[in-house]
Amino acid sequence: MSERSKLPPLADPDSVTNNMSARESWRIFGIMAEFVEATERLAAIRPAVSIFGSARIAPESPYYELTEKTARLLSDAGFSVISGGGPGIMEAANKGAFHGKSPSVGLNIQLPHEQAANPYQDISQSFRHFFARKFMFVKFASAYVVMPGGFGTLDEVLEALTLIQTGKSRKIPLILVHEPFWRGLLEWFKDRLVGEGMISPDDLELIQVIDEPEQIVEAIFKHYETRGFAPLPDEREMLLNL
Repeated sequence: MSERSKLPPLADPDSVTNNMSARESWRIFGIMAEFVEATERLAAIRPAVSIFGSARIAPESPYYELTEKTARLLSDAGFSVISGGGPGIMEAANKGAFHGKSPSVGLNIQLPHEQAANPYQDISQSFRHFFARKFMFVKFASAYVVMPGGFGTLDEVLEALTLIQTGKSRKIPLILVHEPFWRGLLEWFKDRLVGEGMISPDDLELIQVIDEPEQIVEAIFKHYETRGFAPLPDEREMLLNL
C-alpha cells in the first residue's frame, strides 16, 4: 500500500459547513438563554444605578474608598447598585451597596483568565457574552456612575453615550466621577469631536462631572424630580429595541 493511500480522507467541505452552521444555531439558543435568565432574575431590582470602573484598583486606593462611599449612599437612598462583579472598583461598588439598604448586584463575566467574583453580591449573575452583560447594565439602570477606569470602562461609557445620543436608549444621568481623571478626555471631546463637527455641542450636555458622593445622589434625584424612576411607555419601547 502506498504512503498516499494511508492518509485519511479529506473532510467533505459541505459537511464541515453544515456542522458549523448547526453549532452556531445552537449557540444562539445559549445566548437567548442568557438574556432570559438575567432579565427574570433582575426584574425586581429597579430603581438601580450601574457603576463602572477599573478592576485594577487596590482597596487602599482613594478611588476604591470614593466608590464604596458613593455606592453606600446610593443603596441607602433606595437604589440597587449594579457592578461588573469583579475586583477593584467593581468590588468597592458591591461592598458599599452590600452594607447598605438596597441590593448589591454583580454581573460577572467569564474570561479566559477567569475573573473572580467579589463576595459582596446579593444577586450574582454570570455571563459568557459581553454584549448580553452590557445590555443588562443599560436595561436596568436609572443612572450611570463612571469611576476612573481603563479600556473596559471607556467601552461602557461610550456605548451608553452612543445609545442616548442616537435615541436608542432613554436619557438618564451619566456621571463621570473625579474631574482630574477625566479632564483630558473631555477637553479632547470638545476640541476634536465638537471642534471638527463629529458631534454636536449639545451632546456634551449628556455628561455630568461630579466629585462628591452626596452630590452624585442629589443629581440623580434631581433628574427624576418631576417623574418616577420607572421607564415611561415610550422609553420601555426604546429598551425593547436596543
